[in-house]
Amino acid sequence: MILAPSSSALHVHAPLPSGSTTTTPKTPTAVTIHPVALFSILDHYLRRKEEEDRVLGTLLGTRTDSGIEVRSSFAVLHKETAEQVAVDMDYHRTMYDLHHKVNPKEVIVGWYSTGSDLNSFSALIQNFYGQETAPHQAIHVTLNTGVDAGEKAGVKAYFSSPVGVYPRPENCVFVPVPVKLEFHDAERSGLDLLKSTATAASASSSQPIGDLDVLEGAIHNINDMLDRVLGYVRSVLSGETKGDPALGRYLMDTLGTSLEDGSFHSSLQDTLMISYLGGLVQAQAEVSARLALVSA
Repeated sequence: MILAPSSSALHVHAPLPSGSTTTTPKTPTAVTIHPVALFSILDHYLRRKEEEDRVLGTLLGTRTDSGIEVRSSFAVLHKETAEQVAVDMDYHRTMYDLHHKVNPKEVIVGWYSTGSDLNSFSALIQNFYGQETAPHQAIHVTLNTGVDAGEKAGVKAYFSSPVGVYPRPENCVFVPVPVKLEFHDAERSGLDLLKSTATAASASSSQPIGDLDVLEGAIHNINDMLDRVLGYVRSVLSGETKGDPALGRYLMDTLGTSLEDGSFHSSLQDTLMISYLGGLVQAQAEVSARLALVSA
């Protein structure tokens, strides 16, 4: 699909004028973005062709009463010049069909582009994605990657509202929406690994942290948490600290869940099996060494 703005295109990225009577149904009140979507956008930007100033793609996620949650994204092929922009929407729909088979709960919520500037083509692309997300508003997320010198990384989100008595697709106002970055507990370990690797790389020119170092750090963190919990329980039992019923229920629920679903016993059995196999291998090695001495 090739889009070309008219000469009278109006494009503003500011709040709606006070005299405007245009209303848009089901506009988002807030946008939450997960790290997976941001990393996918950054990867797309780093893999772009040299002649491309920016990249764009589709945002996928879920909608709630409190706003939109962006969980993932995929790139969309496009070519942009000063006169027009060509977007491969057949590729977009094929990718969405494939993604929907794997994650049926995630739907199209909008689109993204790199860079902080909004140009005349943004309104036309926004209009297309608005048709894909109808009757909901499509959001547009801009990511300033901060890769180039002098840039400051940042994420912004917008929704659009038409302007004029007989508005055209390219005549709209982009209204900012509050954005927050959020990650699940399962994503914490990956983010901690990226943070520690970046810190080590900035401190020296050494190689990225290895798997054993990551495992060692995770074990130390678990030991620290167990020490804090054990210290708290002992202080409560000894009467030095007044117990918190909410915290006690949380600890009991956590321990009870681990015992009920069998994960604790399963983990214990795995540990015992590994210990047994390690001893068996060591015994076999000693027997083989002694047999070699006897045969010699």
